[in-house]
Amino acid sequence: MRAARDQFWSVGYNNTSIDDLSAVTGLGRGSLYGAFGDKHALFLRALDSYNSDALEAWRSALGGPGPALPMLERHVRDVTAGIIGDVERRGCMMAKIAAELSAVDEGVAERIAEVVRGLHGALRGCIARAQAEGSLDADADADTLAGLLLAVLRGLEALGKAGATPKVVNGAAEQALALLPRVSTDEHAPGVRSSTGA
Repeated sequence: MRAARDQFWSVGYNNTSIDDLSAVTGLGRGSLYGAFGDKHALFLRALDSYNSDALEAWRSALGGPGPALPMLERHVRDVTAGIIGDVERRGCMMAKIAAELSAVDEGVAERIAEVVRGLHGALRGCIARAQAEGSLDADADADTLAGLLLAVLRGLEALGKAGATPKVVNGAAEQALALLPRVSTDEHAPGVRSSTGA
């Protein structure tokens, strides 16, 4: 399955033939058809495998023990570093397949939408924890902030694949983090007023 997944990830669905899949998996056509039914069924299983791994990685990175805001910042920077380090510019399989098939394949579109909701939810949950801990403004909309970070991270991947310099990619990520509505520790000190005069 991993070999098939890597094949689809590298060249896409339409550019992958049964012969390609046979070559990378070591299985003959008959074995492939017997195990998976057809190319499309194998592809959907490969996509599900990728999406499951990606979603689990985000949930693990954003839902572990410890303060939420540093966890969120580390995740954004780790994803950014991965984009910068992707010298082959292979990018995200989900994004590649979405561009290729979402408009014409309802099954693919539903899978992509589901994992995007999951990624957004992982970000939102981490942001809500940071708000509860007092490091992000509790009045800010966690759903909107999660959408902003998700849009930035998906956009950074597109920039990376298009050849943007590491400075540009990293700078955009840091600017997105800078926009998070942090709560100054000084605001909670006795006799100290916030910058808003509250």
